[in-house]
Amino acid sequence: MNDAEIRTIALSTLKSIAPEVETDELRGDRPLRNQVDLDSMDWLNFLLGLHEKLKVDIPEADYARLITLDDVVNYLQKKLGAG
Repeated sequence: MNDAEIRTIALSTLKSIAPEVETDELRGDRPLRNQVDLDSMDWLNFLLGLHEKLKVDIPEADYARLITLDDVVNYLQKKLGAG
C-alpha cells in the first residue's frame, strides 16, 4: 500500500469521526488535532478506526509520535511494510 492510499484511508477515517472536516484544506505538516479540533476521545477513535481498517496495531506508547497527518501516514507505511 502506498502513501496516497494510506492518506486516503486516514482522511476517510477522520471524516467518519469529524464529518465537518474539509480534508482538502488539511496541511500534512501541521498538528492534525489542532487543524480539526479533535478532543482526546475523537483522536482515540481516529486511531482505533485506522487500526480496524488497516489491521495495524498502534500501541498507546506510539500515540505521542502521531502529531501531523504526515506522521500518521509515515508511521502506518512503516507498520504495513514491516507486516
